[in-house]
Amino acid sequence: MKTNRSILTYFSATYTTRKVSQTIIQGLAKSYEEYDLTCQIPAEDIYCESNDLLVVGVPVYAGRVPQQAAKALKKFKGQNTPSIIVCVYGNRDYDDALLELQNIVEENGFKTIAAATFIAQHSIFPQIATGRPDAEDYILIKQFSKDCADLISNYSENIQLPKLQLKGNFPYKEYKKIPFQPSTLRLICSKCGRCAQLCPTKAINFEKHCETNDNLCISCGRCIIECPRKARQYFNVLHKASLVKFTN
Repeated sequence: MKTNRSILTYFSATYTTRKVSQTIIQGLAKSYEEYDLTCQIPAEDIYCESNDLLVVGVPVYAGRVPQQAAKALKKFKGQNTPSIIVCVYGNRDYDDALLELQNIVEENGFKTIAAATFIAQHSIFPQIATGRPDAEDYILIKQFSKDCADLISNYSENIQLPKLQLKGNFPYKEYKKIPFQPSTLRLICSKCGRCAQLCPTKAINFEKHCETNDNLCISCGRCIIECPRKARQYFNVLHKASLVKFTN
């Protein structure tokens, strides 16, 4: 199949999923449209033709596709358009996320022709899979992109490919609120406002010394990696106890 138009879309709070997804599509297309769903849902629906290509990347949050990403992906409409889906997870398990992502895109008119999962440094417990994806991981990511390119070159919308049988359960795992959120160390905070500006869910109140609204926070970690003074961190006892559990 000769691809008419290539589209990349991703949710990537700590930018790792973005880098993985960009690496994949750059092996497939010289030019492409890019949609970062982390902080902005497209105002209008994005319509794709049967000879277009959609590449979707999401992180795994508690075994599921992030709810914000699931909502935003409904803006992409296909016409039996081939899609490649990718989940990035923190070296524990991706549970139902890849299957859920497949169902989301296929319910919107896309045909999943390839799927993959890749390990990345855990966004809440960076001591897990530190430095991943590393050089060896990117060899695998680029090989996956090459395999997808070969698949696309032989793909025809007139050929009925069998539905990919992906790991996962339905009904999916119940969404569970992550029980700890980042907070601000006020003695270090310069009140630059970067965390509040870049928070995907607008959970940080700049006027109140960058306080976190626990009901809105999804513990994505963006404020932590964006804080120039490292004033945003997980400080609570529960986080420390959970770290001991996950690393032992």
